[in-house]
Amino acid sequence: MPSTTDTHSDHGHRNSLPSKKNIRLMNRLNAMFHKKATIGVLLLICTIISVTMASFPSTAWFDRMWDTEAGISLGGFSLEMSLRHWINDALMAIFFLTVGLEIKREMIAGQLSSVKKSALPIMAAIGGMAVPAIIYSIFNAGHPETAGGWGIPMATDIAFAIGIISLLGDKVPDGLKVFLTALAIVDDLGAIIVLALFYPSHELQLEWLIYAGLLTALLFFFNRARLTSKWLYIIPGIFLWYFIYMSGVHATIAGVLLAMTIPSQGTSSKVRFQHRVAHFLDRFRKSSGESGINMLSDTEQQQNVHGIWLETKHIDPLMHRFESKLHPFVNFLIIPLFALANAGVALDFGDFAGNGIPPVSLGIFFGLLIGKPAGILLTSFLGVKLKAAAMPEGITWSQVAAMGLLGGIGFTMSIFINSLAFSDPEIIDTGKISILMTSAVAAIAGLIALSLACRKNPGKAGGLQ
Repeated sequence: MPSTTDTHSDHGHRNSLPSKKNIRLMNRLNAMFHKKATIGVLLLICTIISVTMASFPSTAWFDRMWDTEAGISLGGFSLEMSLRHWINDALMAIFFLTVGLEIKREMIAGQLSSVKKSALPIMAAIGGMAVPAIIYSIFNAGHPETAGGWGIPMATDIAFAIGIISLLGDKVPDGLKVFLTALAIVDDLGAIIVLALFYPSHELQLEWLIYAGLLTALLFFFNRARLTSKWLYIIPGIFLWYFIYMSGVHATIAGVLLAMTIPSQGTSSKVRFQHRVAHFLDRFRKSSGESGINMLSDTEQQQNVHGIWLETKHIDPLMHRFESKLHPFVNFLIIPLFALANAGVALDFGDFAGNGIPPVSLGIFFGLLIGKPAGILLTSFLGVKLKAAAMPEGITWSQVAAMGLLGGIGFTMSIFINSLAFSDPEIIDTGKISILMTSAVAAIAGLIALSLACRKNPGKAGGLQ
């Protein structure tokens, strides 16, 4: 018979064990961070290639290649753009579709699915967007040619940020990883709103906006009618992209609108799924017999496996199927292509030395490197102290501050907005240099700060409470 001490010890040990839910969360986080770290490395390689090719006269052909015109012609219809614009306006719409699906998933069943879970990352993201924009505007007040770039330092590149965190491995608490992921999703949503409202690609055309609105309403009708054929969303989605493109709103917003209409529920219930799969599994076991060789050679076994697949398809939401199919395409093709086509700039600092640092560079540098961490830390601290939000379990304020530094890594969205905010090619190149330099400094500073914070204050694994 165990002693009282042993009983209490066993009880304490059981309480210290992570729940199945937490284990699943940690496994999902580890898989996601491994994938995101790989994407971050790929992005870095593509950026280095693009900058290197732009820095030497003998390889200037690489940058000119992206200006090659390409188009689609069908009867009297014709649409022609440069390769760079096809990437930025068309392929990046698929990127925004994926981002929109991620945001929707988190709002339905993830870290943004309740007020308790979402309060802190939402407040942190708002601060992390507002403060950099204010700092940029202060440095560029009185400079109309660069004043419109206030959206550049607002966004964090989650792939690079997670890539840096992955270097520290298990030293970083899982609660901090969850917090960063949720914050980045809200950050992306804020950048999408800013992009739609303040950075139109050309003058707004009301007629095309009405067409886009009517088509969006039709897609929402398909959703409410629980129509789950992928083609009912893909084909209208292509027309929606064209209508948005012609309207003057940046065409990538079509991806977000389409994501909001894609069904998030399957056509089968959980009870039916459990009952039918159990039925097919029982039949499968009975037909398998004792032999484990050539298990699917029997017709009945094949029918049972097919039945399980159909039941899984019926309960698996179309939203999830789209997201799982698009992720590899977006992460390993579209984003690297974007980096190759848009990150190219010759790193010539001669003008900086001769004419002083331009206000656009000061705004981006201090906006990302100072404004981002200050905004994240300040609004998070106020939210917790005012009891409007809860601190993630097992993390400290020094770790939040260090994570805020990593928020200063702006790449994909920052370069994207940089290309829309300015019309002067020289200012666009200055913006690119500033983004690349600041992101490099933020990555190094964030890595050092987070390493020290996690060494001094090792947190326990946890999620948003």
